Amino acid sequence: MTAPLLSWVARSCARHPLVVIASWLVLAGTALAGAGAWGNSFADDFDLPGSQAVRGMAVLDEAQPGLSSWASAQVVLHAPDGDLVTKRHAVGEAVAALEGLDTVVTADAPFATPGFVSPDGSTAVLRLQLTRTAADLTDTEVERVVAALQPVRRVGVSTDYGGTLGERVDGTGGEGHLAEMLGLAAAVVILLMVFRSALGALVPIGGAVLAIGLGVGLLGLASAHLSFPSASPALAIMIGLGTGIDYGLLLTTRSRQLMVDGLPPDEAVVRAAETSGHTVVVGAVTVAVALLSLVVSGVPFVGRLGLAAVLTVVTAMVSSLTLVPALVSLAGNRIDRWSLGAARAEPAAEAPGGDGAIWVSYARAVTRRPIAWMLAAVVVLAVLTAPAAWLDTGITDDGASATASTASRAHDLVTEHFGAGATAPLLVVVDGAGLDAEVAQGWAEGLGSSLAVEPGVASVGPPSQVGRSQVWTLSVTPVHGVDDERTEQLTQRLVDEVLPESQDDHGGDGGTVYLTGTAAAHLEFSSLLSGRLPWIVALVLLASVLVLTLAFRSPVVALKAAVLNVVSIGAAYGVLVAVFQWQWGSRLVGVDEAVPVEAYVPMLLFVIVFGLSMDYEVFLLSRVREAWLRSGDGVAAVEEGLRATGRVISAAALIMICVFVAFVGHDDLPVKMLAVGLATSVAVDATLVRLVLVPATMAVLGSRNWWEPRWLARVVQGFSVTVSRSSGFGKEPWTTVEHDGEHGRSR
Repeated sequence: MTAPLLSWVARSCARHPLVVIASWLVLAGTALAGAGAWGNSFADDFDLPGSQAVRGMAVLDEAQPGLSSWASAQVVLHAPDGDLVTKRHAVGEAVAALEGLDTVVTADAPFATPGFVSPDGSTAVLRLQLTRTAADLTDTEVERVVAALQPVRRVGVSTDYGGTLGERVDGTGGEGHLAEMLGLAAAVVILLMVFRSALGALVPIGGAVLAIGLGVGLLGLASAHLSFPSASPALAIMIGLGTGIDYGLLLTTRSRQLMVDGLPPDEAVVRAAETSGHTVVVGAVTVAVALLSLVVSGVPFVGRLGLAAVLTVVTAMVSSLTLVPALVSLAGNRIDRWSLGAARAEPAAEAPGGDGAIWVSYARAVTRRPIAWMLAAVVVLAVLTAPAAWLDTGITDDGASATASTASRAHDLVTEHFGAGATAPLLVVVDGAGLDAEVAQGWAEGLGSSLAVEPGVASVGPPSQVGRSQVWTLSVTPVHGVDDERTEQLTQRLVDEVLPESQDDHGGDGGTVYLTGTAAAHLEFSSLLSGRLPWIVALVLLASVLVLTLAFRSPVVALKAAVLNVVSIGAAYGVLVAVFQWQWGSRLVGVDEAVPVEAYVPMLLFVIVFGLSMDYEVFLLSRVREAWLRSGDGVAAVEEGLRATGRVISAAALIMICVFVAFVGHDDLPVKMLAVGLATSVAVDATLVRLVLVPATMAVLGSRNWWEPRWLARVVQGFSVTVSRSSGFGKEPWTTVEHDGEHGRSR
């Protein structure tokens, strides 16, 4: 987006602030209302097109139409006195009541189903087939399921609910807004410290809140047409809140400084948009490009998580370029009203003394001894990154939920009385459509006997015919849980060796066999993501280098930025391993046992962190380049860049850290992991990387930072970050300048 277009947008919004504000309120309100009326719920779908699990479910759906649309749910019944058998009449009443509900297709009576009652007779599993997922049930429908189990509760039997149904019963599942409120509260405190006025602090907050409202509303409307994962709203709000406040802070700070320097509010807003606005666009585009790389991963689940986050990043950018100028213009020179101790003082980062002088002194300390500072930062980063060598990705189950939740209690009861593998049964589908009926049945029975003696298999249920078809199913219970590496090895062996051999022996005339079910789909999903992560990393690195090369006309700066951002991500991975796998401080984040890092978290964390890190890189480099174009002095340019942006970047990073830390208390474990990883990476990026490694490496490289090959100059002619002839804060005419040569001559 060019400077003339940015200035035209800012000027139009500044001249009609009330219209712009009213339009945003209407748009956000309409989008949220529409999402509430037409949007669908969010649920996790780990299916991969063409995978074993998907093909197996397609066979089941063909044998019994509509079967694939059903959703499983689990209720665990436990008699504290250890005698559930004497209460079987009450269990039968509850099963009959459940089967009478419109939302329940079938309820498997535990005492009539082999393997559904524990050997000690104290615990039973009641499996339900629902007409739709538990996430899609209304509150009233969930209450009816709970009420149907009243007969067993009357005789002293406890009822606990697994998975999403458990979240609905507990009223959790990401529906609360405590994390958002805590993040906003922390942001308000930090903005009050930055602006020292309540009105100044409200401008970035107001812009971010309406941007999130519009983004989440659009996400809800999109959910009517696409299936988005359950973590999507929390992720969208987390990223939108952080970027929205940051972008608003950058534009408000610069507009305020220009007003302090004597420009009228409308003109200050326009000039801020020409420079800081361009920085916001480049930063937001970089974040969006990184997130959109997930779409081409070939994994719909993570691709849609990326789309969810892109929605709020884009609305945050648009809000900062339209709503924030309107709010600043409306506040005008009164932006310093409701002062909290400093009446209309210059922002310290821009002032010749105060914090500005501190940042200059710090920058000179780094640039005078860059090698020493680099080595110190590298040592700290190496310590933080080292645990990443032990990164173990996998699928987390309900056992990692909060200990007070019904889902966690259900998981623990099943594990204790049936074995860890009972929480993640595998489903083998024998498709004998091309075989004689007796041959198909015999094949299923023989396969069951073979599977029962496989290492890692605890038990195999009897073959079950699907309707009147020649399709049979076998329930295979592993010895270990879905989050255990040995279960993953078992599924891989079944898919690669055992099932193909059985098919060759019995299905040569047209029969096929598949491994499917929720656990198998999750494990297949995890394995695929591990293989595709390197490709996503390469794609994001290439895209970001191209964007930064075009923005700053320097391949050196672009490559250096990419490498340093990878450093921040490595530190985030290391902290995830230490906290969730090694349990260093895990109780502080609400996790009571060691768990693998959720399979999609490393990929998602990489693209988000890379995009956000580029935000700060663009903020800093934009000002460094301005100084370089004026003076041609590489070291002085670094000092000027840190002086101008040090306080703003630190405040923006602190806001993001607080927002992410607030989400550590979220009920969804992957959201919790993302929050820890994002908070760590932003903290590392804003301190060790942005304030140490970037200035130190730029000081070492000097004028070589801005080396521009002739071919690149021809390619990107006219495309660069817009800067002013002066510092960007004076009253002289706004002019675009470009550096010529290595000696700072401008034209």
